[in-house]
Amino acid sequence: MDPFPVQQEITIEEALNVFTTSAVSAGADDRILERLLDVQSLIGEELQWVQDSLDKASRDGVSPATEAAHHLVSRGGKRVRPLLVMLSASVFGQITEACRTVALVSEMVHSATLLHDDVADDGMERRGAATSRRLWGNAVSVLAGDLLLVQAISRTFSDMPSIVSNLLAMLRDMVDGEVLQLRGRTELLVSESHYRQVARGKTASLFAWAARSGALTAGASLQQAEAMGCFGEKLGLAFQMVDDVLDFVGTSTGKTSLADLRDGKLTLPLVLAVQRCPDLMEDLLRIHAGDLARINAVAARVVESGACDEVRAQARSLTAEATAALSTLGKSPSLKLLEGVAEDLVARIG
Repeated sequence: MDPFPVQQEITIEEALNVFTTSAVSAGADDRILERLLDVQSLIGEELQWVQDSLDKASRDGVSPATEAAHHLVSRGGKRVRPLLVMLSASVFGQITEACRTVALVSEMVHSATLLHDDVADDGMERRGAATSRRLWGNAVSVLAGDLLLVQAISRTFSDMPSIVSNLLAMLRDMVDGEVLQLRGRTELLVSESHYRQVARGKTASLFAWAARSGALTAGASLQQAEAMGCFGEKLGLAFQMVDDVLDFVGTSTGKTSLADLRDGKLTLPLVLAVQRCPDLMEDLLRIHAGDLARINAVAARVVESGACDEVRAQARSLTAEATAALSTLGKSPSLKLLEGVAEDLVARIG
């Protein structure tokens, strides 16, 4: 059974349950399991605080930007990034007020980028509902994202000023990743290296920042924080690969079926399929020019080529590399939970 069902966004309680299940299946002893449940209870309360604070933050501003922001954040989500912040902190100490702020900031940044991405991509559906841009227009959706970003930077400067420069560097990486992806609107870049550049900028950079910053809030050394950042980056890349596969084989994932292919985004399964079947380029050029008649046929050929299976394997390999990055940090219940997070995210695609 898929621990993260693709038919709907999971609740915080459901998300936490799969992490404990992972520990049980890994053979953790009773003492570790008891500690895991204690950590789970703590994280559950903290994640609820993030959700409540996110709800309040999305209403703090001028209408209609507030309505557009709240429309997105009220739809829920897995809250993987705040969870990563808090578990990273719990490896080294307590979850402090600064940690809670960083967890909230990670989700505010993510939500802001979704509001912006839907404008850049002409997105129609997000988390099972019409996108904010469809309801309030592109300009309002962009401003709603800006509203969340300004709050994110302000809160970081107030509660954890030492990581503001890292936050700004991460935001620059995300912008660069988006710009690289937008090049696909004017030229067809079927390149695995180009794909990885985009994935590192748009997705992995925020995962790395979340894990690294969470550790720093709990007093981790720079070396320890870098180990957490390495874990986060590799996990983020694997997470993006999983989403790429779900665009071809998932059902009711909360966004329009084959949305990435329709938007002209060259995800990794498509790139690998073209390498195996060069004649696919002709259909891709037609789709890129606006002819969507061949989308379903191309999607079927991508799956038949075995490209999705290869991406699954790459995601699992990256997950193994991510957990290996934690080996220098010893053993603890929180580290076991982090390993469970990584394994469960990849398990979404079997």
